[in-house]
Amino acid sequence: MTPAEAAPTTESARPVDEPEAVAPAPGATPPRNPLVARAAAELIGSALLVAVVVGSGIQATDLTNDVGLQLLANSTATVFGLGILILLLGPVSGAHFNPVVTLAEWWTARRGGAGVTPREVAAYVPAQIVGAIAGAILADAMFGEPLVKWSTHDRSASHLLLGEVVATAGLILLIFGLARAGRLQFAPVAVASYIGAAYWFTSSTSFANPAVTIGRAFTDTFAGIAPGSVAGFIGMQIVGGVVGLALVALIFMPGRPAE
Repeated sequence: MTPAEAAPTTESARPVDEPEAVAPAPGATPPRNPLVARAAAELIGSALLVAVVVGSGIQATDLTNDVGLQLLANSTATVFGLGILILLLGPVSGAHFNPVVTLAEWWTARRGGAGVTPREVAAYVPAQIVGAIAGAILADAMFGEPLVKWSTHDRSASHLLLGEVVATAGLILLIFGLARAGRLQFAPVAVASYIGAAYWFTSSTSFANPAVTIGRAFTDTFAGIAPGSVAGFIGMQIVGGVVGLALVALIFMPGRPAE
C-alpha cells in the first residue's frame, strides 16, 4: 500500500477535535524577516562577495603571471560566489549587496511598485558598505597581505567610466526586467552570469556596485581601485542605474487594452 492509499480520504476519517489547516489567501504576501536580519544578510553577503572578488584576484596573481588567466580565474570565482550568495540570502533580504539596486528598488516603490522603504534603505546601504570593507580586509588577512593598504590601481580614464555606466545599466535592466517579467527565480544564475560576462565585455571589468567599489579601495591587490578613482566610478554607477531604470520602463512598458 502506498502512502497515498493509506491516508484517510473522507471527512469522517478526521478526528472531530482536529483543526483544519488554514491555507494562506491566494496572492498573500508572506511575512518579512526582521529588519535586523535583512541588514545582517546584506552585510554578510556584501562581505563575502568582496572577499571572493579580492581573494580570487590575489590567488590568481600568486599562481600565474598571465593577466588573461588572472582575469579568468577572478571572474569565474565571482560568478560562482555571487550565484551562491544570491541563492542563499535572496529569500532573506533580496540579496541586493549593492546600493544602486537598493536605491532603484526604493524608487520603484516610490512610483507605486514593490520595493524597499526609506527605513530599509537607511539600514541596507551602510550594511553593504561596511560589509564590503570588511570583506576586503578579510581577503587580505587570509593571504597575508596588509589588512588595509590603499590601492594604487588608477581607474580614472574616461573609457573605464563609460564601462561602469554600461555595466550598471545592464545589471539594473536585468534585475528589474526579470521582476517585470515574473522570472526572478532565475536571478541567481542570470545575475551571476551577467557579471561574469561583464568582467570581459566592459573596459572597467564591471564593478557596477558602489559598496564593492569602496571596499576594493582598501586593498592594493589585483582587484583594487585607487581611492582617487572611487568617486568617478560611483558617479557613473548611479548614472548607469538611472539609465537601467529608464530602459526597464521603455522595454517593459505595460500594454494597452485592445479596443
